[in-house]
Amino acid sequence: MKIILLIGLFLGSILGLKAQELNCQVSIISDARLELTTVDQEMISELENVIYEFMNNTQWTKDKFTVEERINCNLQLQINEVPVTGTFSGSLQIQSSRPAFNASYNTTLFNFQDDDIAFTYNRGAALQYAPNQYRDELSSVLAFYAYYIIGMDYDSFSRRGGSDYFNISQEIVSNATNSGTKGWKSNERGKRNRYWLVDNALHELFSPLRDCMYEYHRKGVDNLYDDKNLARANIKAALSKLVKVTSTRPNSLNVLNFMQAKTNELKSLYSDAEVKEKNEIVNLLKRIDPANSSRYQEILN
Repeated sequence: MKIILLIGLFLGSILGLKAQELNCQVSIISDARLELTTVDQEMISELENVIYEFMNNTQWTKDKFTVEERINCNLQLQINEVPVTGTFSGSLQIQSSRPAFNASYNTTLFNFQDDDIAFTYNRGAALQYAPNQYRDELSSVLAFYAYYIIGMDYDSFSRRGGSDYFNISQEIVSNATNSGTKGWKSNERGKRNRYWLVDNALHELFSPLRDCMYEYHRKGVDNLYDDKNLARANIKAALSKLVKVTSTRPNSLNVLNFMQAKTNELKSLYSDAEVKEKNEIVNLLKRIDPANSSRYQEILN
């Protein structure tokens, strides 16, 4: 009996190590000017838990993850309007990161604000993702970003390794195109929406960005502990690939989003570099993202 119990505990501990892909923190905030009823407030509190469960308990891939391997991400839903009880609109801030090899440091992979959020939710309803089917707006938006986050993470560990997951995100876009809600079509919001985010990711013109994603992290960030100078050289080489993208698609959503996610990191990485190295990286960054030249100039200070 004791042996059976010990075996059961051992198997339980092994199974307990298995986890879903995402370690997603969820928060919902509302505009201070909103006059929310008690029912609205209770619904928002419930919705926060429902989104948390959906993101963290859905099995998004066929791969096996341990608890430590889960992808860290954050969702912050800003409620700006509640036209009627159960109907919400606002924006969604999405962030994801992954650890650097041999360090307690986390590097940001994705940081994006989606301003086209509008959905309905009924109390007690469970969110469910249905492949190849548009069921409702909220589950579609969340599933889109779940797969996009996974695609970005996989791209950072293997060259263009996230393609399968970007393809699923694109399928979600296609299924939602005729939903009548915003964020899913090519002609909305000046190419700053879900459609363009994933369309660019899969377009051949943006393949240098995906190669940059891999080399920046595996050859750069993951080598900072062993050889910081080599890591910085590899990061510069990776960023140089973006020049080709910006020459054909200046101010593209994906490149600007990548640069926004990396600006503070680059300031920190080059804070103790030689003046010559600082000048070289600043000139490169200004060439890639001239609109934010003043931010990169701070690296020289």
